[in-house]
Amino acid sequence: MGSIHNNKKIVKHATISPAIFYWGTPVILITTQNPDGTSNIAPMSSAWWLRNRCMLGLGVISQSTINVLRTKRCVLNLASDTMADAINALALTTGSPEILTAHPGEGYKYFKRMNGYEYVPDKFERAGLTSLNSDLVVPARIAECPAQMEAELVGVHEMMKDTDTEGFVALEVKVLRTHVHEDIQMEGVENRIDPDKWQPMIMNFQELYGLKGKKVDESVLAKISEEEYRRFSNAAEAEDASGV
Repeated sequence: MGSIHNNKKIVKHATISPAIFYWGTPVILITTQNPDGTSNIAPMSSAWWLRNRCMLGLGVISQSTINVLRTKRCVLNLASDTMADAINALALTTGSPEILTAHPGEGYKYFKRMNGYEYVPDKFERAGLTSLNSDLVVPARIAECPAQMEAELVGVHEMMKDTDTEGFVALEVKVLRTHVHEDIQMEGVENRIDPDKWQPMIMNFQELYGLKGKKVDESVLAKISEEEYRRFSNAAEAEDASGV
């Protein structure tokens, strides 16, 4: 443990080993097209942007990943901090019926099964959300989300290749068209979002926060212990802790 002087105040440092690293990113409801033509919605927050590209961190067994790899298209719907009910309704759901029969040794599939994920074929109905047609891609937009970005897949990057952990990818998508609610546009400026009006939902270590620095609602996802994720984020440390 160390300390530094910051404005004459001693700040102590502790060395820790987090099981997850969700430091606070916007919640995305990603919509994709299932093989039968229906829509899938999945909440996610492992995403970041550079220019008109977005990197999406997903599990390879996720139905969203499977759909994007097959169709090369998706819609990134950004949730506002008033959408906790819809996010929680989707949090422990899956578009893959295979999760229901997953066995030990099947990694993230079995993790989802043991943590109560439920197969839900109609995610729009479950979350009480409204489907809108997209302009350039097949997957639907979500009307309630203040920002909706139609996107195409342009790159697939396998993650954690330096470890024994498998099953995670970063999908690089290119934003083709952006739709926003008019009430978050900057007044008098055609192509600007007003930061004072845009209030995204933030996933902060599994909890749901707004930009005002306080929790906006309880998170269903947070019912899963953070330590359950250690095998995926710090696999070596998980083995050491278990004595393997």
